[in-house]
Amino acid sequence: MTNGVFLAVALAAALGSGLIAGVFFAFSAFVMRALARLPAAQGIAAMQSINVTVLGPAFLTVFVGTALLSLVAVVLALVWWAGAGSGWALTGGLLYVAGTVGLTRVVHIPRNEALARVAAGSDSGRAYWTRYLREWTAWNHVRTVAALAACASLVLAMANR
Repeated sequence: MTNGVFLAVALAAALGSGLIAGVFFAFSAFVMRALARLPAAQGIAAMQSINVTVLGPAFLTVFVGTALLSLVAVVLALVWWAGAGSGWALTGGLLYVAGTVGLTRVVHIPRNEALARVAAGSDSGRAYWTRYLREWTAWNHVRTVAALAACASLVLAMANR
């Protein structure tokens, strides 16, 4: 493997991981807190709208594209294991795929789908909203750390190359 290919993949995956970490950080730091301050019906309606809007091309291109680049980084690291920085590339790629895509699929999507089914002004909606805010945000903290750690690992892969 040439250094150029390794560095290009690691750089692109690091940038994507960092960008996604920033998005997740925003939700953990202030978006979910702001939604929690609203009356439940308004918070639910806002989050339902966010969950539809996020499925647009801008976010999905970065989110899925970074996952694909991370998988390429993992493969390159395994194929060229003896190369400097391969361990960091493997770590970064796995952190992104498992810690962001995996958690999104297993934890966040099911909660978002359940939230989409509740009536914003209903008693059951308010009860679910309280649990949703707590659980979704707690797991989002984990996604944030995973994406940031993936970014750092990929930067270290490049630095060690």
